[in-house]
Amino acid sequence: MNNAAELLKSLITYAIVVPLALLVGYLLTNPLTVSTFFFVGALAFVLIFPVLARWHYPILLFSWSAVCVLFFIKGMPNIGQLMIAISLALSIVEHIMNPQRHFVRAGSVTLPLLAMVIVVVITAKMTGGIGMHAFGSNIYGGRKYVYLFLGIAGYFALTSRAIPPEKARLYAGLYFLGGVTNLIGDLYPFAPSWSVIIFHFFPPSAGTIQGLTTGTLELGQARLGGISSCALVLYLWILARYGLRGIFLEGKFWRPILLVAFGCLIMLGGYRSAIFIAGLAFTLMFFIEGLYRTPLLGVFILAGALGVALLVPLADKLPFTFQRSLAFLPLHLDPIAKESAQASTDWRMAMWEALLPQIPQHLLLGKGFAISPEDYDEMMGGQTAFRAVDAGEQSLALAGDYHNGMISVVLSFGIWGVIVILWFMLAGFRVLYLNLKYGRPELYTINAMLFILYFNEMGSYLCCLGGLGISTDMAFFTGPIGMSIALNHGVCHPAPKPVAMLETAGRRQLVPPIPAYQ
Repeated sequence: MNNAAELLKSLITYAIVVPLALLVGYLLTNPLTVSTFFFVGALAFVLIFPVLARWHYPILLFSWSAVCVLFFIKGMPNIGQLMIAISLALSIVEHIMNPQRHFVRAGSVTLPLLAMVIVVVITAKMTGGIGMHAFGSNIYGGRKYVYLFLGIAGYFALTSRAIPPEKARLYAGLYFLGGVTNLIGDLYPFAPSWSVIIFHFFPPSAGTIQGLTTGTLELGQARLGGISSCALVLYLWILARYGLRGIFLEGKFWRPILLVAFGCLIMLGGYRSAIFIAGLAFTLMFFIEGLYRTPLLGVFILAGALGVALLVPLADKLPFTFQRSLAFLPLHLDPIAKESAQASTDWRMAMWEALLPQIPQHLLLGKGFAISPEDYDEMMGGQTAFRAVDAGEQSLALAGDYHNGMISVVLSFGIWGVIVILWFMLAGFRVLYLNLKYGRPELYTINAMLFILYFNEMGSYLCCLGGLGISTDMAFFTGPIGMSIALNHGVCHPAPKPVAMLETAGRRQLVPPIPAYQ
């Protein structure tokens, strides 16, 4: 009887596995087609589903800032976007099956996010709907709605559980260090031909492609954005992991060396914003940790003065990308580096100047993200504000990539979107501040870095000087907030005071303590 049952299992196994293996083998004879990637990807998903079911949350944390494009799926989502959908779905199923595993609540953040969803849905309904040209619709722009909704959903995926204290540093490391995958794309020029498939998933940066095209792929000349982003991630993680006290005051000589090395590598990308983020993180961490009250203040002032004294005469001798990164400073630099940086600023200013006159007409009802073929033809042929933007910027303006966060909010969702995003920003700032001030001491530097990252993103929006667009940037807001809530098990408040005894009319009255968490 047992032999018959085992034989039946074997027959069923072979009946499934053998035809499947033959089909995969046939498809792999032409491995670079989209259909092959889709089928093999679906098969791989089925095989790794048990792993996802158990480890989807740490995988989500690592993939949050990872650069891995799933090009074989329509719309080419990033791995982080796919993991948001998978992790949130699995977390909901886990909650249904086990009510004891509940989401970490923070109503002050949840309400503005739900309000944002309502504003987006109403605006989309009144401006052409959510159409995706990649799936056959004649409406463009649906991908931006998907990105925005996934950014909002990411908050709930991150807060689907409270991170145990013993895993706090590990999970925080996964969240920060996913960005090291930026490095892979910049290895493309040095990779063997058989590895080309890797770079379909990890595409080279624009600077690397340009360097290959023009034959100027030299260290310090080509803008290696992947290496720069990887260095920035490692720079921020060292600050988050050890803090400036742990880097400079614990006698570990390799920590300051690594911090300075990563700070220099950041300039290989030639991005002024990366230098600003690194400088802001260092400065805010210095004051948050109270180091201005220690002898380190004098040491850093002296080191800064020495650095400036060396930088001023040597600035124009630095590599091109270093000079471009420092172009915002009043230094004597190579004119080509200064012109390259200034050109980037000029086209942004030209785009914003062309778009500002459109704000009043979209104040009550935003234009949404939908673009119909008729609208596209009218914009390109009619006399609109887009005509003031030169040809190199028209595609960005039409696509809603304004490189200005608040303009993207007000043009896309009107005054209602502005109100909701400001509500959300202030609520998130309050949560991160409270968790920094009243969170567990062992998480202090991590909470500080989450606060700094959020402060940078919020500041760039409020100053109208940064951001790509609200659809892309929503994850930059929800990520630090959701991670902070998961690490601190909610929103921290001052520790409960001891029960006080008050004399009232000759009687003693108990004063209950305030709750520790919201």
